[in-house]
Parts: sequence; structure tokens; C-alpha cells
Amino acid sequence: MPKVSVCIPTYNRQDLLPLAMDSVICQTYPDWELIICDDGSTDQTPDILAQYKDDRIRYIRHPQNIGKSNNMRSGFDAATGDYFIKFDDDDRLTPEFLAKTVAILENNPQVDFVGTDHWLINIYNERDKEATTLNSRYWGRENRPEGIIDNLLEVVFVKQVFQIGATLFRRQALIDINYMRPNLQNCEDNDLLVRLALDQKTGYYLPEYLMEYRVHGGQEGNDRAIRYLEDKASYLDYFNFDSEKLENIRKSRLGAVQLNLGLRFIETGQDEKGRHYLNAAQNTIGTTKKSQLGLILSYLPLKLRQWLFKTARNIQSPDYSQQMRQAK
Repeated sequence: MPKVSVCIPTYNRQDLLPLAMDSVICQTYPDWELIICDDGSTDQTPDILAQYKDDRIRYIRHPQNIGKSNNMRSGFDAATGDYFIKFDDDDRLTPEFLAKTVAILENNPQVDFVGTDHWLINIYNERDKEATTLNSRYWGRENRPEGIIDNLLEVVFVKQVFQIGATLFRRQALIDINYMRPNLQNCEDNDLLVRLALDQKTGYYLPEYLMEYRVHGGQEGNDRAIRYLEDKASYLDYFNFDSEKLENIRKSRLGAVQLNLGLRFIETGQDEKGRHYLNAAQNTIGTTKKSQLGLILSYLPLKLRQWLFKTARNIQSPDYSQQMRQAK
């Protein structure tokens, strides 16, 4: 059996998937299997996979879309290696990723996963050094030393240092927590890392750029934003931390998500849902001017409130995490 299982979940990425696959084939470490789990693609993905004659590549095709985390679980369930990594179909590993991360797990049996830093690349496969530096700084990786993480829960929940596509895991550690929770389309990576920390797993950080994360241009519409916020609310509502500090952060984030979700529903005319989430936000973080304004807007004519929301959004700049989510 191979030492490493690499999983690439895919959906309608016929142009970029081969680049992701080739980054695995070009690894300096050869003892791997590559599992492509296809969430019902309607493009030429099956024809592309048919062109690969490498016995180390396995193709799992679902006849219809089963959802992001469910598709990922299918790839994980098929894995046989001692170590496991999942990365997206538009990203790439650098040639030495597996060699360097496997070496750390081999030499440190107490470590359950090792994460690295990563480059930001554009649609033309060009590395953006300035954006990469800013990204590393924003997520707390810029000056983080190499080694085992002492306060893992805080690092993965508050600072979100680890990027799961740039992280190699012991597969047994993922089995212990049943890998991805089903039916999450967003925040499934954050959820996984938090559950690993709560299960007392050990994480190791390697401060090298060993993966390439692709940033796309694009806008985030209400439908996409609502799906993301619903999953984020579910993710945050799932936990209840013993640490008062972390619990206060969790509630603050949950309340902010509930508030934004309520406003999105009000903007789209789904008033009952909107008021429900605005009231939930008030119960979580207390009454705010924003929640009060949202409730008032819910009684205005739909076209008027939509114009007001659009005007406010044009004035307010998205924060860094919102920009990255929109781009991806």
C-alpha cells in the first residue's frame, strides 16, 4: 500500500484539475496514491481522467452532486495510506511538499499533522509575492517558528494559522474524529481542525511555502453569501468551549454571523428568516444598532430596502477574509 493518500475533490474544473494532478505526479516523494473524487461534474472531467494511465491514480465519480463535504468524505473513505492530504482542484503542491512533510511525521511519531505556509497564485499560475506576504501576515504565519504548536485550539480557532490544503495528516488521527462532518459545504476545514484540537491531537508548523493557493477574481452574490453564512453559523454553533476566552470569541463570531445572515435574508425579501436570525443575534451578542436597523428595514418595500443595502455595500469595503472568500 502507498504511504501517502492524496485526495483532490473536483467539480467542473476541467481546465485547472490537470494542473493540480500534475503537481502530485511531479512530487520528489514517489510513494503515493492520488484519489480524484468527482462531485458529478458535467464538463469533460471524465475524459481528462481517462487520459491518465498511472496506476497510482484512482477516479471516484458520483453520478450527481452529493455536496462538498460528502464528496471529500468519499475520497477519504477510499484512502489506504498512513498519511493523508486533501487539496482543492484549482491549487497545487510544490514538488517537495510530500518529501518534507512526510519526513516530519516519520521523525516525530507524536505529531498528528504538519502544516506549511503557501504561495498565492493567480489564474495565470503566477506567484504573487506581495499578496503572499500579506496573506501570511494576516493569518499569523509570517513569524511563526517551526515546531509543535503548544496552544493548538487557539491557533486553529482564533488565529486560523493552518490551511488544510497545505497540511499532511496521519490518517488515523482523521479516523479518530470521523474526518469531515457530512453536509457542510463551507467551513468544513475550520470545523475539522477545531475537532482535532479538541481531541488532543498534536500539530506541527513548517514555515516554508510548499503549496500554491489559487485566487480567482469574482463577486459574491446573496445566494452564495447566504449558503456560506448558514454553514458558518452551523460550524460555530456546534462547539461549546471550556475556555471562557475562547467561548466569548465563539459567541461573538456566531452573533456577527447571525446578524449578517439576517440582513442578507431581509435584503432578499425572506423576512421571516431574516427576523429569526436578527433576533438570534440579539440573544447571542445583545441588541445592536445594526440589528435594530435590519428589523426596521424588513418592513420597508423590497425595492427600497434593496437599494439601501446596495448603497451601503458600495460604501463599505470588505475585510481581508471576505475578499479572499469572494476571490476563491
